[in-house]
Amino acid sequence: MKKLLLVLLLPLFLSAQAPIEVSNDTKWEYNLEKALKLAKKSDKNILIYFTGSDWCPPCKMLKKDFFETTQFTEVSANYVTLYVDMPRNQDLLSAEQMKHNKAVVATYNKKGVFPLLKIINNKGKALDEYSGYAMNGDVRYHIQLLEKNK
Repeated sequence: MKKLLLVLLLPLFLSAQAPIEVSNDTKWEYNLEKALKLAKKSDKNILIYFTGSDWCPPCKMLKKDFFETTQFTEVSANYVTLYVDMPRNQDLLSAEQMKHNKAVVATYNKKGVFPLLKIINNKGKALDEYSGYAMNGDVRYHIQLLEKNK
C-alpha cells in the first residue's frame, strides 16, 4: 500500500520541484535588471507576475486559467514578462534568486499581495496593477489590464 501511494504521489512531488514554465510560448525572465534591459531594447512595458507557487491556491488556478491560454500568449507578446515567485519551500529557489525576488517584492509589491500582476515601464515606473483571482475561470480583468497597458 505504501509503495502504491508513493507511485501515485511521486509525479506530484517531482512536478513541484521542476523549474516553473507557466506557458510553453511565453518567455519568462527571472531577473529585473535583465527584464529592464530587454524592455528598453524592445520598447515594451514589463509585466511582473508575483506568485506564491507552492502555497497560493489562486496563483495555482490563475496559472491554469490564464497563463496557459492562447489568449495570454498572444497579449503577453507585447510585454517583457518577469516571474517573481515567493514560495514557502525555500528549496524551490536558489538563495540568490530568493534574495532577488524579495527585493523586487519590496519595491513593487509592498503589501505582499499574491497573485499580483504589475505593469511597469522600461524605466521601472509602476503604471498599473491587478491583484487577486476569484478562481472561477473569469480572467477578463487580467486580460483587460494587459490590453490597456501594451
